[in-house]
Amino acid sequence: TANINTVTYLDVFSQNIADLTGIEAFTALTNLNCNQNKLVSLDVSANTALIELECSDNQLTSLVVSNNTVLIELECYDNQLTSLDVSNNTDLYRMICSSNQLTSLDVSNNTALELLDCERNQLDSLDVSVNTNLTELGCEQNQLTSLDARNGNNQNLLQFKVIDNPNLTCINVDDVTYSTNNWTNIDAQHYFSTNCSSTYVPDDNFEAYLEANGMGNGIANDDSVTTANINTLSLIHI
Repeated sequence: TANINTVTYLDVFSQNIADLTGIEAFTALTNLNCNQNKLVSLDVSANTALIELECSDNQLTSLVVSNNTVLIELECYDNQLTSLDVSNNTDLYRMICSSNQLTSLDVSNNTALELLDCERNQLDSLDVSVNTNLTELGCEQNQLTSLDARNGNNQNLLQFKVIDNPNLTCINVDDVTYSTNNWTNIDAQHYFSTNCSSTYVPDDNFEAYLEANGMGNGIANDDSVTTANINTLSLIHI
């Protein structure tokens, strides 16, 4: 143990390693690169000094980073993760978790996050509304039906990629005009709104008909109706 508990940097890239048991004794470790091995699980929660973790291109189904409160960079792409808990990693500013099998991702505690790449997963919703420092967001090739990017700082979100999400239509943003002009990596059916729970209906007569038939939002002449009241209708007579 005395030979390893003062080591701060460990690079075991592509060493055919299937088990990193013993890593918990590297208590001074700040940087770990274990990319391109054969790991199926990895627990670095005892490595509380860790600030950078690279564990991509393994076979991970479990990754534990729960006590790594000073972690700022996490790369775990090209694995088989179905879940990832980063709720304690409040200093995290760069996370690449693409090409996994994630069905959900909660980044509400990661307010320092600047780069988030979660493309090629199975995410059905994503909320980055509290991530005010984001400059890059990649969430292509998921199953998104909901995306909330209203973080109050969209003009600093310079890279926005959301293509190949066929189930997504409305994207919540700060400013429709800005997003339309600057965020072009979207599918043909995607559109931007400041409130995706509502649908824009500019024609007063059409809106009045929808309101009168229980498909509105209860507010006359506000040019909108509640989306949930109309998106399951299969037949309408007007």
